[in-house]
Amino acid sequence: MNDITLNEAQQKVDTWIKQVGVRYFSELTNLGILMEEVGELSRLMVRIYGEQSFKESDQERKLDEEMADVLWVLICLANQTGVNLADALQRSMDRKNLRDAERHINNDKLK
Repeated sequence: MNDITLNEAQQKVDTWIKQVGVRYFSELTNLGILMEEVGELSRLMVRIYGEQSFKESDQERKLDEEMADVLWVLICLANQTGVNLADALQRSMDRKNLRDAERHINNDKLK
């Protein structure tokens, strides 16, 4: 499988939505869908890494697919609101590097 950039991912999702999906759902609908997808990811993570046991309905779920579903809807929201995720992620990394340059290294809880 080829690696794709965030910009390429945004373009691929946009193309799919316009060619196959007809149009984007509203931003608020997509926000609700994002919360649903995060909930599904959370449910699976709790069963894999937490103490809860799997239910029969959870057996076929896959972690990578649940994460991809979250990313898909987040990309839809970014496209709809004019956010370039690659640029936004870089700005977030820059902020974290400034703000947290020594914070985690000096955190006794992480040692």
